[in-house]
Amino acid sequence: MRAEPDDASEQVTQALAGESLTVEGRRDGWALIRTAYDYPGWIREDALASGTGSEIGASPSDGDPVAEARGYLGAPYEWGGLTERGIDCSGLVHMAYRRLGRLVPRDADQQEAAATQIDEADARPGDLVCFGEPGRAHHIAFWLGHRSILHATDREGVNAVVEEPLANVDARPIRFVRLTIT
Repeated sequence: MRAEPDDASEQVTQALAGESLTVEGRRDGWALIRTAYDYPGWIREDALASGTGSEIGASPSDGDPVAEARGYLGAPYEWGGLTERGIDCSGLVHMAYRRLGRLVPRDADQQEAAATQIDEADARPGDLVCFGEPGRAHHIAFWLGHRSILHATDREGVNAVVEEPLANVDARPIRFVRLTIT
């Protein structure tokens, strides 16, 4: 999905096969769409299929989002990516929950807004660490405990989904939050 109806425009996220999309407008062979998680963007009309449904939310599972996120370990970092071929930090959180049939927002700041802030001392594995100013998180990671995180990073020399010490990430301030998804 692109920010504008142009192949050269920034990729803002990816629409996956079988995902429910709402077409809100059309222009010059492009469709302005909105995802089930309320994310807008442009996609070529010929990439749309009619009558596709979505597996999202069909049968939510009590599985572990961290275990799902670990399925992406080693995947390359890609801004706006949602697959093993390339994924970004908020896409990792989004897809970990999505694989469990649970829908969470797409971007780090939206994920922070959907969560409840907690003290670091109360953080459990699977909670999230938000980086950047409050309400404007620009990076997000799964908390693993023992001062370690799981995240997708484009930091020089890494550029992948990794587990690493929290101290390796320079971005501050940080906050701990808990998503409560029903």
